[in-house]
Amino acid sequence: MLREEGYKLMGAAFEVYNQLGYGMAEEVYQQSLEIELGLREIPYRSKPRLEVFYKTQKLETHFVPDLVAFDAIAVEIKAVSELVSDHEAQLFNYMRIARQCVGYLINYGKKGDLQWKRFILSDLHE
Repeated sequence: MLREEGYKLMGAAFEVYNQLGYGMAEEVYQQSLEIELGLREIPYRSKPRLEVFYKTQKLETHFVPDLVAFDAIAVEIKAVSELVSDHEAQLFNYMRIARQCVGYLINYGKKGDLQWKRFILSDLHE
């Protein structure tokens, strides 16, 4: 499910890590990844505002994922020493609200290697 798109996304993410290394601010990686996605002609939306509904009523709450790539993959970027379950939960929220069954959690903050996880929400698979 969206494997080819995921490979392209992660190729761009690894290029950013190879250029910048670890330990910079999250926003630096966000902007750099956006540039790299543009260079590779990968379609994305930066920080799209996701409306939240209960039944037919729109809530005041909204979510803002870091990126949505290919109009189908939710992307959450971190720059922390280690990913924790709260980061995964944040991405799951974005995936559910956006009705996207594939998501990537990308962490630029771990020394020595880019840390990433791919998630699939099977109950959203059509």
